[in-house]
Amino acid sequence: MFRALARPFAAFCLLLAFAAAAHAQVFEPLTIVATGGQRHSFQVEVARNDADRAQGLMFRRTMAPDHGMLFDFAKVAPVSMWMQNTYLPLDMLFIRQDGTIARIAANTEPLSTRTISSGEPVLSVLELNAGTSARLGIKAGDRVEHPLFKR
Repeated sequence: MFRALARPFAAFCLLLAFAAAAHAQVFEPLTIVATGGQRHSFQVEVARNDADRAQGLMFRRTMAPDHGMLFDFAKVAPVSMWMQNTYLPLDMLFIRQDGTIARIAANTEPLSTRTISSGEPVLSVLELNAGTSARLGIKAGDRVEHPLFKR
C-alpha cells in the first residue's frame, strides 16, 4: 500500500514545489540617499502590473526591516493608495520620476479603506515598515536610487 501512495504523493510534492517557485518573491536593491548624504539600503519587491499593484502587501503579517515594496505605475500621474486587507502599518513614500521623494505618509493605519493621496503627480510609491522614515531620518526631497528612476 505504501508504494501505491508513494508516487502520487511524490508527484503532489513536486507540483507544490513548482507552484511555490513560481510565486517566489524576487527582490531588487534600492537605496535612499538622504540630504545629508547618508545612504539607506533596502531590498524591494517591485509591483509592475495591475494585479501585483492591486495585491501589494495585502494579507502579510511581517516584513523584514530592510525590505519594502515599490509600486511602478509606469506613468507620472496623481496616485491614491489605501490599506484595505493590509495588516502591516506602513510608511508610504510617494516618488517623482527623477527619484526625489515628494511626500511621505507615515504610520498608515492597517486595514483602513481611507485613501492616501500622493498630493502631486508621481511615478511610484515605496512602502516600508511604519516608522522606518522617522528612524532613518528620511524626508521629502531625499533621493531614491533604483533603475526605475531617470535622472
